[in-house]
Formats: sequence, structure tokens, C-alpha cells
Amino acid sequence: MASPVVFVVDDDISVRESLEALLRHEGWQTEIFESAQSFLACPRPLTPSCLILDVNLPDLNGLELQERIRSDGAQIPIVFLTGYGDVPMTVRAMKAGACEFLTKPFDNDVLLAAVRGAIERSREALADESRTRLLQDRFASLSGRERDVMKLVAKGLLNKQVGHELGISEITVKAHRGKVMQKMQARSFADLVNMAAKLGLAPPRRD
Repeated sequence: MASPVVFVVDDDISVRESLEALLRHEGWQTEIFESAQSFLACPRPLTPSCLILDVNLPDLNGLELQERIRSDGAQIPIVFLTGYGDVPMTVRAMKAGACEFLTKPFDNDVLLAAVRGAIERSREALADESRTRLLQDRFASLSGRERDVMKLVAKGLLNKQVGHELGISEITVKAHRGKVMQKMQARSFADLVNMAAKLGLAPPRRD
């Protein structure tokens, strides 16, 4: 993956400039914005990233921007900054998935630690999305009958029961099941069930 990007949205130019210098010194790319709307208008790269977000902004405030990002389906970890905060505000932000809620003036080391954690969360989310896309591609390569077999097998049905459900012989089910294991690159039955759960085809396993 490319170098992580840290977005900063703050209407205070002195804060923006100091954050930009601090973040670039750590080797991260930065994108700086003075308003929520300018941030929303900017396309975000498919690289590990996070957002340092001021709560008090002139258009959409930070909490409203957080909701907007969530409603758009974007996954970008957020570190909040505020000149003043209260418990309800903090709770609302954290419940909505914020990584950290810091008050100004902030400690540089604390902020950098929060950004590192947020970037790592973003990196894991992107890797998970990549694995899911790979599974979706493999599932798409299955024939219609192979998909039917995979769905029923992943739900715990025996070969004989799958054959009864689909009106085919147990031997045919075994052949399809072997093809499914091969095309999905499943190393075991448990692996196949986990893949099916990831694709939303079966309930997740309970270990």
C-alpha cells in the first residue's frame, strides 16, 4: 500500500499549519482543509488514512461530518480535536466509532499515538475489504449449481441432505463440493464455512 494519508479539518489556520508540520515530520502525507464541505468535495485515496477533525467548524460541525461520512459508507478512522468538550459530546463521538477525542492544546505524543492507531485500524479495514473482494471473485467463478451446494453445505447439511434439497445424487453433490473447495481455495470444511459467513451465505461460526 502507498504511504498513509492524514486528513486534517480545522478552521484555525495556526492549528492546520502546526499539524501539517508535525504530521509530515512523521513521514505521513497530509491533506489540509478549513471546512467540512471542502473535505467532502475531495476524493479520498484507497490507502491507509485517518481524519483529524475539529468539533467546531463553520458549516457542518465535526459530529455532523462524522455522521455524514458514516452515511456515505466511507470507513475512515477519526481523531477528534476540540477547544472544549463535554461528556455527552465525547460519548456521542466514541459511540459513532471515533478513535480518540482530544482537547486543545493537545500533547503531540498523545496525538501521534492516536494517529498511528487510527492508521493501523484503516490498514486492517482495507486488508479485510481486499480479502472480501477476493472471496467474492472466487464465488462468482462458481457455477450456479456449485453455489447452491456451497450455500447448503455451509449451513451444515450433509451431502445426502444437500442432494435431497437439490434433487441430485449424493455422488453428484460430492463432485460439486470438491469443485467448490478447489475454486474457493478452501483448505478445510471449516475454512469454507468461514468463507461463506464472510460472504453472508451462512451464520458466522461460534468457536
